[in-house]
Amino acid sequence: MGIRFLLVDALNLVRRVYAAQPGDDSPEKAAGAKISSKQSLQRALRECKPTHAVVIFEGREPNWRHLLYRDYKSNHKPMPAALRDALPAYRDAFAELGVTSFEMPKVEADDVIGTLAVKIAEAGSQAVILSTDKVFLQLLSDKILVRDHFKQSYLDHAYVEQRFGVTPEKFVDFLALTGDNTNSIRGVPGIGPKTAAKLIEDFGSLDEILAAAESAKSDDHAPVLSMKMRDRFVDYSEDARQAQSLVRLQTDLVLGLNLKALRYKL
Repeated sequence: MGIRFLLVDALNLVRRVYAAQPGDDSPEKAAGAKISSKQSLQRALRECKPTHAVVIFEGREPNWRHLLYRDYKSNHKPMPAALRDALPAYRDAFAELGVTSFEMPKVEADDVIGTLAVKIAEAGSQAVILSTDKVFLQLLSDKILVRDHFKQSYLDHAYVEQRFGVTPEKFVDFLALTGDNTNSIRGVPGIGPKTAAKLIEDFGSLDEILAAAESAKSDDHAPVLSMKMRDRFVDYSEDARQAQSLVRLQTDLVLGLNLKALRYKL
């Protein structure tokens, strides 16, 4: 068996488990969700059969995306105080399973996961990202898998193409056009998923779409934007480029993490 890393998006797992618990926010609810979260991680370890595993938590304090775009994640509900206070106990529960928890101050968990996944893939090993966050679909490759723990299924190339109409390699540009409502990121007004997929099919990339909008000339053999669409992209080109930057994961962070120390002992 080759090396296989399980990268767990901690709050994606924990907050969904917590929300599914009955009752109002309370220490008792957080304690119950801790038990369920531990059981969920145990099931993921059993199903994914990793040789290495780590749970990545969100870094505290605003990160670079908040500094670039003040409305980033402005529609997110604050974490319940009872859950926030209990997070150290969740880390302890995961450690009881032999899995380390990790976070970096002022760094988003998504970027830590992105960096780890790419480094693991470059080393010739396999990374499995446990998350329902669609932002990770941009990383899909032969060496990087994304798993929906709750549906017990892998979100592969075929899923992305069927669900969004683009390949994983074009997913960043797709979100730059449509925006990402989950994180309050604006795209280009009036550009929905079907239009975005068609534009990427016709032009190839966001850069090519914006170049066509900015050009007064058109090649007889090249796709042509309508005047209305051209004006729209001229007006919102900066929004599209900003969205592209916001949704693209960082994959070159210096983490100071010893991957060998993440070995999971069955």
